[in-house]
Order: sequence, then C-alpha cells, then structure tokens
Amino acid sequence: MPTSAHTQLRRSEPNEQLFATPPLAMDTEGIAEDFRRYYSHTLGRDRDCRSAYYTYKALANTLRDRLMERWKRTRQAHDEAGCKRTHYLSLEFLMGRTLSNALLNLGVDAVTEEGLSLMGLHLEELAACEPDAGLGNGGLGRLAACFLDSCATLQLPVKGYGLRYEYGMFRQLIEDGAQLEEPDHWMRDDNPWELRRPEYTQRIQFGGHTEHYKDHDGRPAVRWVNTHDVLAVPYDIPIPGYENNTINTLRLWKAAATDEFDLGEFNAGSYPESVAQKNAAEHITMVLYPNDASENGKELRLRQQFFLASASIKDVLREWVRLNGKDFTQFAEKNCFQLNDTHPAVSVAELMRQLMDDHGLDWAAAWAITSKTMAYTNHTLLPEALERWPVWLFEQLLPRPLEIIYKINALFLAEVATRWPGDSERQRRMSLIEEGDVKQVRMAYLAIVGSISVNGVAALHSRLLVEGLFKDFYELWPGKFNNKTNGVTPRRWLALCNPGLRALLDETINDGWVRDLDRLERLAPYAENAAFRARWHDIKQANKARLAQTVAQLCHVDFPLDAMFDVQVKRIHEYKRQLLNILHVIHLYNRIKRGDTQNWTPRCVLFGGKAAPGYYMAKQIIKLINNVAAVVNRDPATEGKLRVAFIPDYRVSLMEVIAPGTDLSEQISTAGKEASGTGNMKFMMNGAVTIGTLDGANIEIREQVGDENFFLFGLTAAEVEYRRHGYDPNSIIAHDPALLEVMNLLDAAHFNQFEGGIFDAVINSIRNPYDPWMTAADFRAYVDAQERAAAAYRNRERWLRMSILNTAHSGHFSSDRTIGEYNRDIWHMEPVPPAPVR
Repeated sequence: MPTSAHTQLRRSEPNEQLFATPPLAMDTEGIAEDFRRYYSHTLGRDRDCRSAYYTYKALANTLRDRLMERWKRTRQAHDEAGCKRTHYLSLEFLMGRTLSNALLNLGVDAVTEEGLSLMGLHLEELAACEPDAGLGNGGLGRLAACFLDSCATLQLPVKGYGLRYEYGMFRQLIEDGAQLEEPDHWMRDDNPWELRRPEYTQRIQFGGHTEHYKDHDGRPAVRWVNTHDVLAVPYDIPIPGYENNTINTLRLWKAAATDEFDLGEFNAGSYPESVAQKNAAEHITMVLYPNDASENGKELRLRQQFFLASASIKDVLREWVRLNGKDFTQFAEKNCFQLNDTHPAVSVAELMRQLMDDHGLDWAAAWAITSKTMAYTNHTLLPEALERWPVWLFEQLLPRPLEIIYKINALFLAEVATRWPGDSERQRRMSLIEEGDVKQVRMAYLAIVGSISVNGVAALHSRLLVEGLFKDFYELWPGKFNNKTNGVTPRRWLALCNPGLRALLDETINDGWVRDLDRLERLAPYAENAAFRARWHDIKQANKARLAQTVAQLCHVDFPLDAMFDVQVKRIHEYKRQLLNILHVIHLYNRIKRGDTQNWTPRCVLFGGKAAPGYYMAKQIIKLINNVAAVVNRDPATEGKLRVAFIPDYRVSLMEVIAPGTDLSEQISTAGKEASGTGNMKFMMNGAVTIGTLDGANIEIREQVGDENFFLFGLTAAEVEYRRHGYDPNSIIAHDPALLEVMNLLDAAHFNQFEGGIFDAVINSIRNPYDPWMTAADFRAYVDAQERAAAAYRNRERWLRMSILNTAHSGHFSSDRTIGEYNRDIWHMEPVPPAPVR
C-alpha cells in the first residue's frame, strides 16, 4: 500500500527536463571519474581509508548508475510494446555475486579493470568484498538465476519473483570433521544492487475466516475477513542481458508489519503482547527455508510460499490494471506464470481468489484465465519431495484458498469420473486431497490441474514422471507434459569464471560463442592440433593452480598440479552418493597401503556441499569424508599419490574457481533419482570429463560428447528397480575382495579410532538390503570406470583431446537454449529490445 510518503506528484504535463539526463560514459575515464566521486563524496572516504569494502561499494554504485539508465528504458519498451510477459515464481534465486557479472554483461570489464589499475587498485580484490547473495539452497536456485540471465540476454520480458531473505543459506563450518551451521547474514552491510520500491507494497492476508454474501448485483460473493495481515515490500535487483542494453528485473519481497497493533493489550499495560503480531510478521522473510521438522517450521514455510504467491500475483494484476484497466479479457494472452517447482503451487488457488474476490470475475472466467496462464516445472523424482500440507494447517492459515482448492478438486474429480466411470481407486489416487489420519493437500497435483504445461528438466526425468509419479495425470492430459532439459548461462559459467579459456576461444572462434554456445562446435577440429592442445593444457594448469591455492587456504591440504583433480561438489544427499565416492577413496588408500601402485595416477579428490541441518545421514557422510581425509593426508605412504579435501561453505563464488580447475567431474547419483543436475554442465563447459551414471542430464551429456569421452558406469534406472527385489548387498560385499577390504576398514573403525561407533549408521546403510541408493551394487562398476579414467589421464594428449571435445560439445547445455524452448513451447513471447542509450 502506498503510504502518505508516496503520494502522486501533481503536474499537468510530464516535465521532460526532470527526466532528461545525458548518457553515462562507458570508457575508462568516465567510469574512473564516477568511481572517485562516489568514493570521496557519497561515501566520504579519503586516502587514509584502508578498507577495500568502500572501494567495492563505490564501484558498485558506479555500475548501478549505468544499469539504471538501461533498466528504465527496458521497462518503458515493455510498456510501449504492450507485449506478453512471463512471471517466474521461485522461492530460491542463488545469484552469487553481482559485480563481476554486471561488468561482463555491460561490456565494461576491461576498461574498468584498466581504470582501477591506474589508481593502484585490483578488481579481483574489490570483487572479493561482495558476499554471495544467499537466496537459495542449491541447484534449483542457481538454475533460476541462470534462467533470468538468459531471459535478459534473449530480450524476453520476464520478471523474476522471490523472497528477500535476511539470512540466506547457512554458513557451513567444519569442526573436528563435522558440519556446524552459522547464520549467513549476507546483507549485514546492505546490498548496493537492490532498489527499494515501497510504492508497490502489497497487503497479504493470513488466518481469519470467510463470509459468503450477495454483492450489489445480487451475485454470490466471498469475503476473507478478520485476517492477520502482513505487508510485502518489494526490492528490485537488475538482471543485465549480455551487451544488449536490456535490464530485466528480479523483484524480491520483504515481510513487514502493518502499522496496526492491539490497542487493548497496550492499554492494559502489556506492551510486548501488543506488538507480538508485528514481530511475527517480519519472521516470514527472515531465514531461507526454515527447518520444517517442527510444526512451527511447517507453518512458517507455508507462510513463505503463500506470501510469495499472493504478493507476486497482486503485483502482476496491479500492473495489468495500470496498463489495461479492469478488462481482463486479454489477460491470459498477455501473461504467463512459470512455477519453479512445487513451492509456488498455491498460486493456482490465489490467482483464482484475487480474480474473483478482488476483481469481481465469476468462477468460469477466473478458471479460464488461471488454467491458461499457469505453467509448472517439476524438479524431483522423489515422492517424499512433493510437498503436501495438512488440511488443518491450511484451514488455520489460508481458509479462503482452501475453499477454492476444494472446489477445484470437486470439478476435477468429476472430470476424472467422466473419463473413467466407477474407478474410485483412480479418483482416490488423483485427488488433490489425500485422505488419511491427517488429510493433506497435494501441492504438485494442484499445480498440474491448474497449469497449461507441466515439464520435467531432463529427457529421462520427464519420461519417468509420466511413467511413474504423474502417470494418472499423463493418461488424462498427455498434451500437457513436455521436457525442457536444464542449462546454465555461459556468461558466468565460462566467460566470467574462466578468463584464460575465454580469451583462447575468442581468438580461435571469435566471441560470438558467448551468445550462441553452439558455436563451440567449431573447436572440435582443434582437438587434433598439438599446439592448440598445449595452450589448452597451460590454461587448465593455471586454473588448477588457482583452485589448489583455494584448497590450501581453506582446507590446509596441498594439491599437486600434476595430479588428476577429481571433484564432487553439490548438496550432500544419499542419492547423490558422495558415500560411493569416499568408498572409492578408501579403496585407493588401501591399494597404496598394500603396495599396489604400479602405473599409479596421482589423484586429488575434492568434496564440497552442505547437508540440511536436520539430515542426520548426510551429516554423517560429511564426517566420514573428513575423517578419511585426515587419515589419508597424514600418512606418508600417500605422499604424491592421493590427497583428499572437503571444502567448507560451498557456494557460487567457490564454484567459479572449482569448475575451471577440475579434471574429472563426479556425477554418480543412483540412476533414476537425479532430475537433471546443472553442475555436470558447468564442469563440461570448462573442459572436465564426466564419470557418471545414466541419470538426469548425464544421458544427454554423453549423447553430445560421445561414449569415448565419458566414463559411464552403473545400473540403469530400470535395472535399479529390477534389482530392488532380492537385493543382497552383503553377498556383493562378500564376493568383491576390494569392497570387502573397504568394509573391513570401516568395521574396524580405522577412520574413527577414538570415536567408537559413530559410523555404524553409514555402514549399516550400505549393508541394508533395502538401501534405495544401491551403493554396494554399483561399487565394482564405479571402481572399474575410475581405473579407465586414471589410465586416460596418464595419456596427456588423449586427456587433452577429451577435455577440448567436452567443451566443444557443451553448447546444448546453455540456458539460452533451454529458455528458447520454454518460450517456443509455453510462453510464446516476442523479444523486446529497448531503445539504445545514446
């Protein structure tokens, strides 16, 4: 709600002089001049200041001005074009750092670096002052960030909507090998990239009850009353396209209390109780994804999801009314809501509510709009990851949306009954309400029923969805389902993070590849050029040196550069099988101790990733990795042969160092469990070779690069399901001498001599005949594939060819291609270029 501080400026005609400003210089001198002005006048610093933070902030403000003039022109272009718009709703946006990305996409990285160097400053030091924007947990949030970059680069009118978490993903500390969590107050020193927009504040309802009445025309209507309201205050982040003057917007909502408080409590002398509601309101966006193990955690997470959905939809409808008035007949043709996973699924009910209750549409008109504008992306094959909310919690927090969900469900089940008369079991399976001791709202089903499109994020994932999790819905609406294989932005994940390789690519195939990654195919013939391979090797070694320096600084472990850098960095989860990787490390260690080192390939194994605070087994795996690393690294026998490290607090800015320095990319999830993966794509772009299962996007990576340039192992998804019946890991262990020796070391507490029994749960999970991750089943194939990888690495020229070809064939995994497919098949928008800045 605009407050009195945001009243409209009164003027009869627009005063062009008020808005006319000369374009800002984009050369070295102009940027340096503005930088000095911000540093001296705005920030009030002088030559005695020794803090690099203020130089970073002065540069951020200098660049923000240049973003701003293009940002306003982009918005004006969208308004004037009357174009279709897409609204990308996601509870996570893992943006990383903005400074270097802004420099690259504005095309001023070289001139800025030159200007700073003339003042005796180093751009790298300034960039390191910026904290990672901790607005996501992992791949889901980083994918959303890549998608926004591609939308801006393709000049598509897409606005991201998310939450402005005060505390992002926790900072991970490793103490005695175990994960500890610290709050990540990433905005402690404010965020120079955001623009607060209080004039667009929205009021969000919770609790209360509904009243059914007749409107002034005698039609049935509903009011949601006696609610406990929260304000959603928007903060905008600029999303620059690559050298094209387009700046799209990421709008993040911050929860704030209303001005009201309980006057009765206050007058009774109970001040704390009178403002309790105010304090509770701001908790909604205080912390990223609260632990929902408790009922309080569940309630807060549902609040977050509805807060995002309601505020974003209100904002979109406000903008529609501003440009088009109260006529919604063309709304569906001009708008699309893309739901990034199940978290924003309540948007289906909330758009219906706002169209009916706030804008006066009847059910049929509101449903015609909703069912044509919602689109749902699913990111998981794990049934337990499909969110469900207790009906009682919905009744308590969101009574009006729950009424709408019940009506959607009734109409939907009538359609199911028409299609399959008398099939009550199918109706039970497909109902949006799961019956049981505690009734649950199935949010993924709500998203499917209310959407025009449902997509998976890799070919295998999409096929398994329609054959398994969503089979009933596919049989009803086969035309709704499609695949959109994920991608990553080549700007951040190649051009920005690997400047040495970027320069070589520019020289070899020209710089058009940054916008059109398919051009990397032109590199393929150079794999046979010995001089080019030598230059490639030098760049890789420089990147490995940078990574080794980071590992030494953060882990106190030395990584020799002639060793294979074998890397697995991603969220710690049993299905991603960091456990299988550390079993292989123990196997290598055991070989060294047995003296089996003929034709040995030196190897440095790097792990990284965070375990959810309440995920006991994931935390035990981190502890095991660190205990094994401690034993391996202090044993003189492993010197020059094997090193192991776990890098703490894995995040975007660390991945920008890790990906270019990696030789072997570990993508070893149990087949049929990883929806797609995007780390696999980042490694491939930077010339790493993949060792992996036929899971997620690994399948498509192997198709692109060829089997000879990919180390494949393990059961397929179908074989995993088949082996579940009669699976006997203890027999596998007994008949594989290598695995038996590894398990004997674990059983003998060789890696936990003074911490008796701490790994019993991990050991038991491997031996468990119901182990869903099939760790023992894939061990032998994994070891064999690792031996093939080691042999290939010993042949330097062969490995360099493989590395070059991985980069050359990575064009398919650009997020530009992914977004192009979303637009072609779902969004149906036209690019809208803004007027150039002159």
